[in-house]
Amino acid sequence: MDYELLAGRSPRGPFSLMVRVYKYILPGVKEALAGWRKVAEAIPDPELRKQALDSMTDKEFHCIGGAVYAAANLERRDVLIPLIVALQTISDYLDNLCDRSTSLDPDDFRLLHQSMLDAVTPGAPLSNYYALRTEQDDGGYLGQLVQCCQACASRLPAYSQVQSYVRELVTLYGDLQVYKHISHDCRERELLAWWETHAHAYPGLKWNEFAAATGSTLGMFMLFLAASDEKLSPKIGKDIRESYFPSINGLHILLDYLIDQAEDEVGGDLNFCSYYDSQEELDDRLQRMVGAARESADRLPFSRFHRMIVEGLVALYLSDPKVKGQQSVRRTARLLMKGSPWTRVFFWLNSHLIRKAM
Repeated sequence: MDYELLAGRSPRGPFSLMVRVYKYILPGVKEALAGWRKVAEAIPDPELRKQALDSMTDKEFHCIGGAVYAAANLERRDVLIPLIVALQTISDYLDNLCDRSTSLDPDDFRLLHQSMLDAVTPGAPLSNYYALRTEQDDGGYLGQLVQCCQACASRLPAYSQVQSYVRELVTLYGDLQVYKHISHDCRERELLAWWETHAHAYPGLKWNEFAAATGSTLGMFMLFLAASDEKLSPKIGKDIRESYFPSINGLHILLDYLIDQAEDEVGGDLNFCSYYDSQEELDDRLQRMVGAARESADRLPFSRFHRMIVEGLVALYLSDPKVKGQQSVRRTARLLMKGSPWTRVFFWLNSHLIRKAM
């Protein structure tokens, strides 16, 4: 059981991956975001326009990181890059709307995130995703993003084989966004109640680690990549879902929260790294998550690509400038980088170079 087509087209190692990133992925992402920026600049409502533009400016790296999956099938990059960029842009835009919301209504947040579910469901009709909030007129921006995703997904030859798993991950993502953005006195209670409905399936996780795993889009993007292979085995979608969720997804978001601890404390935002009893426990759990992610990557066909994704994740976040200003995060970073394979160091250096080029 393997992805015959993808195994032959994926990069053989870190050097060939980064050549593809510099030559194809970065230009492709910049072109796609430039198009969406023009649409966002024309949004009539000033608040929606601000959040749309801010999300692209502040979170461009999310699109670049996600679009790396297109490097494993360059022949389909004309579909994969626009699809990944559009779905990640929806995610980042809605995160801004909820984080800086004029509302604390969970029904509003759930309706907003219905757009992500519609985006991964070709043929789903558009709704008024702003119906429960004051700001209404986005000039069709969100609807255009949804339709772009639908059109791209429908062009993936094996999308029908992975769609149910994509929808499952998007549904979990939407649940998280609802519970983490409601009023501060309710969000932890709701998150814990949500965890209780899933805890039996993940006995090795803590509740905050499960919640973190639901916040990643990487599993969705890997399923898109798999669906670009017309020879995809029907069982691969399940294998990817179980390998990426919770271990690889969880590592992704815990690293994101790790470097955001200082700014989240200032802003009063929920941070899943703050729920560990000590710095030592945080370090231990992150090391375990790295190990679990690497083991999950090794179980998948053409594991070398997935291992590069895992090593690249660690390198990407630990090379972030935010690390320098936080003593405890620097300690964790040193611990995670200690004895790193050369691929992680290679990606760490390249992460610095990409940030300079942005």
